[in-house]
Amino acid sequence: MGHNVLSLSDRDIINRSKSLTDIYGTVTLNKKIIDIFKTFKPNIIVLGHADGVSKETLLEIKKLDKNIKLTQWFLDPVTKYGPDYLKNKNRVLHKSKIVDATFVTTHPKAINFKIKNSHFLPNPCDESLEVLKNYNQKCNKDVFFGMSHGVHRGTLKKGKFDKRELFINKLIRNCEDVKFDIYGMNEIQPVWGSKFIKTIANSKMGLNLSRGEAVKYYSSDRIVQLIGNGLLTFIDKKTKLNDFISTKEAVFYNNMDDLIKKIKIFKKNDKKRIRIARAGRNMYHKYFNSTLVANYIIDRTLGIKSKYYWEK
Repeated sequence: MGHNVLSLSDRDIINRSKSLTDIYGTVTLNKKIIDIFKTFKPNIIVLGHADGVSKETLLEIKKLDKNIKLTQWFLDPVTKYGPDYLKNKNRVLHKSKIVDATFVTTHPKAINFKIKNSHFLPNPCDESLEVLKNYNQKCNKDVFFGMSHGVHRGTLKKGKFDKRELFINKLIRNCEDVKFDIYGMNEIQPVWGSKFIKTIANSKMGLNLSRGEAVKYYSSDRIVQLIGNGLLTFIDKKTKLNDFISTKEAVFYNNMDDLIKKIKIFKKNDKKRIRIARAGRNMYHKYFNSTLVANYIIDRTLGIKSKYYWEK
């Protein structure tokens, strides 16, 4: 709040700018960034997965304004046993020595390489996006889980396999009386956008299961879509998210057997399910909303001392 923000989509500019003289569109992008910088004169530049922005452009900006602060956030997993490890490692490190701070959705101490001035970044929620309160609704499904073969891939890709499919199928086999609503596997296409919101509105509970091995604090933005919309959310205890999300706000499981047991318990106990789901949504919107997370990025980038809920 109170900040003048100019947003720029590097991917849109790249896609529109490809030509014979600029095959990848990045020449146009980087020139545009410098031109905008000279006109807008920002105090902070925040980069999010902006792979097309060159280090040379950032160094040029630093020459133009020695007081400029640069920061980047990276949402994908960056742990050794996560998906696309080497690719994600190289991406997050590419500008890490130039920017003043880096924010990752994994606890920095759980990453097996050093990132200069790195901080944990929780997935933020927003009242304009997480609009549902499923605990108030009569849902006809028990447990929702959705995935895809890539964020930018709208449909299933032939021959593509995700290890989570084995986990989910075993879970379904052992919960015969539970009504699952599963997307992105077993030949059921993933759901996106408004269809996604309409779909999860039908489920009482949701499973927060990310790709790769569970690691400290990492989760995809799935956690926001579930807990932020009032679904009772099941979370792997190995993520250690119970450091700041209590058992009064979500359900943590130790292993497959424990998850099966707890799903069956909460299927039969609507009163307890509703109480935890409501508390979870209220907590997440209060302490992990987009305004607070944005302020956190600014504070850490500028070196301002402050304390946030997830830094217990």
